[in-house]
Amino acid sequence: MSAVGTTPRPLAANYLRSLVVPRPHGAVDLPRRRVEQRGVRVDPERLAAWSRLCGYPLRSRLPLPYPHLLGFAAQVQLLVTEPFPFRLLGLVHVAQEFTQHRSLPVEAELEVSVRAVAMAPHRRGAVVDLVTEVRTAQDGEPAWRGVSRYLAPGARLPGAVPPAREDPPAPGPGAAVGRWRVGASAGRRYAQVSGDVNPIHLAAPAARLLGFRRALAHGLWTASRSLAVLDGRLPDAVRADVRFKAPLLLPATVEHLHERVPEREGGGWRTAVRSRDGSRTHLLTAVTPL
Repeated sequence: MSAVGTTPRPLAANYLRSLVVPRPHGAVDLPRRRVEQRGVRVDPERLAAWSRLCGYPLRSRLPLPYPHLLGFAAQVQLLVTEPFPFRLLGLVHVAQEFTQHRSLPVEAELEVSVRAVAMAPHRRGAVVDLVTEVRTAQDGEPAWRGVSRYLAPGARLPGAVPPAREDPPAPGPGAAVGRWRVGASAGRRYAQVSGDVNPIHLAAPAARLLGFRRALAHGLWTASRSLAVLDGRLPDAVRADVRFKAPLLLPATVEHLHERVPEREGGGWRTAVRSRDGSRTHLLTAVTPL
């Protein structure tokens, strides 16, 4: 695999590139390249704005989901540079895994790398997995690893559709329940603090052009807000397996459920975000200590 050390282009330029650069038909061999960035520093103002929006207090260590943002621009660059047979616009985030072996100090100088590790047919199109790894300059192994699974609806790849991965268990009847009001501007507000400016999150007219009735909440906002409920109760070494089950159309009022998993079952937590009446599950998360 070749490594490319680079500062990613601005997101707007990469979205434009996705529109004008021809996409190949059929499968490509993966992995092909890795995008690397050294000397990465966290912007304290951006972190503070993100933390307020997602419900995290400010601490000396990065919140569990935050390193994903450090690699997001590199993810976008990879998606428009590699010959993936689908367009960037319209991709849907369907699953995310965060694995943290040790927490990352806010003021540390970081190294970030992104690579593609898999692409496969899906019953609704095609999926690709992108791996983001973050370490400090002193780390031998990554301190944090994220696996992002994106769906390209309607894309076609040869081969059989692999069996679907089993979902994390939902919280049971005794789970704690909270209620969130998610406003129509939630997508635009998260785009401002995260850099994720996919049109499906910004406004209903743009979302309709891409097949959705209304704008959607960002999956990473929903996941981060869900994990923030557990802030202070998670160990440094932890894994969160997040599944985005159904789009959260904006505006919305939803329920958040969370429960502790008994030690005899491995410990950790289960969380879910679902519609007010419980008829639709938007997100499931299993959080387990390492």
